[in-house]
Amino acid sequence: MRYSGAMRARQPPLPPIWLVTDARTAPSLYASLRALPRGAGVIFRHYHLAPAERRTAFARVLRLCRTRGLVAVLSGSARMAQAWGADGCYGPPEALASGPATLRLITAHSLRELGRAAAARADAVLVSPVFATRSHPGGPTLGPMRFLLLAARAPVPVIALGGMRPRTARRLPGTPWAAIDGLARASHLQ
Repeated sequence: MRYSGAMRARQPPLPPIWLVTDARTAPSLYASLRALPRGAGVIFRHYHLAPAERRTAFARVLRLCRTRGLVAVLSGSARMAQAWGADGCYGPPEALASGPATLRLITAHSLRELGRAAAARADAVLVSPVFATRSHPGGPTLGPMRFLLLAARAPVPVIALGGMRPRTARRLPGTPWAAIDGLARASHLQ
């Protein structure tokens, strides 16, 4: 990890599994959080909520994450993540390039975007879409081979995103992975 010395002492290791939240995960969010294994991570997006409602929902997610030993990352700036008590922040490189030291996660789709993420002090990059996904129906995918080639050239750790679930994750052994639909229900972990 690329944390500062102080951050390394406080931050847990990079989780091997990440639940990425949105409106689709809302109905089963708390059951999904309870089903995640200890040490997993949550990237809280929930863009569909009004700001005050989003903060209240994140506070509830954060309490559950603390109880369950999960890493809680907030989609927003590093300053916002710090103010809300999150373990880190998630967003585009331009939004995360400054601010307090915290875990920074950025999504990338190409080698060029991987470079921009590293320049923005990303600690890890979600490389997407690996497989077909409901988020981008019919869109192009990297596939396992192109994903692994990108991951090998990445200047920071990578997390596979897009069409990920336990079955597809087995095609990328040892690779951390993240999912929206693939972890939206507790039954998806089996």
